[in-house]
Amino acid sequence: MFDKLKKAFGGSAEPAKPKVEEKVEAAPVETPVETAPAAEPEAAAAKPRIGYIHLSGCTGDAMSLTENYDILSTVLTDMIDIVYGQTLVDKWVHGTFAEEMPEMDLCLIEGSVCLQDEHSVHELLEAREKSGLIAAFGSCAITGCFTTFARGGQQAQPKHESFAPISQLVKVDLALPGCPVAPEMIAKAVVALCEGNLEYLQPAIDKAACNTGCGCDVLTNIIRNGLCSGCGTCALACPTRAMGFSEGRPSCDRDRCIKCGSCYAMCPRAWLPIKRIKEETGL
Repeated sequence: MFDKLKKAFGGSAEPAKPKVEEKVEAAPVETPVETAPAAEPEAAAAKPRIGYIHLSGCTGDAMSLTENYDILSTVLTDMIDIVYGQTLVDKWVHGTFAEEMPEMDLCLIEGSVCLQDEHSVHELLEAREKSGLIAAFGSCAITGCFTTFARGGQQAQPKHESFAPISQLVKVDLALPGCPVAPEMIAKAVVALCEGNLEYLQPAIDKAACNTGCGCDVLTNIIRNGLCSGCGTCALACPTRAMGFSEGRPSCDRDRCIKCGSCYAMCPRAWLPIKRIKEETGL
């Protein structure tokens, strides 16, 4: 077989050597040795219990969480247990809650909350009671994003007209920005939670208390305060190309801005400790 492979790849075949019969001695018979029974494996450490709730949004963040991204395969199967997922199992039957929500270490909540939807409001409030940590998962949950433009009359729920960030109803512990959230960010955040690395999660914790979600916030808080370095990260992060770049400074097309907050969240100057800077400089 190796001769054929060498010829196929341009090599020369070595001449075949004459076969020499060798005597094979019988192997000595070994007496069976009784072995001690294998020790039972130790019980595996309990995995963090994570839930996912989808409210009002486009489900883009759920796609980042559940689709076949190689970077998430180990995290979702080996490191955590997903114990609750509204998009996987519908627990509401004819307007009645059919099964109790389990206790969770972390609950990822995607989408803004519709104030006219009792189902969504009830589930959000219960998730706060049953979860150790609540994560605003994606731009709609953090800022409201494009759902803030809703005025009612849309199919299939024309009476749903008021959509708010989930922080208006419950306390949010951390926020994962993006429209949608990048799979890498989800994986790294979950690993940091499993390892208890709060230092890595500090930006996400700070973002939970931040409601800036518009290109105008970049112009007002960054450029007008002389903080912009002209790196262009805000324009690269914008999913609708509302953020432009001219003469080394960003600009915002308000007609295209969906208020997702990606530009502000990704701006490296948006995370400067302004309060500490003012204290040290006496401003």
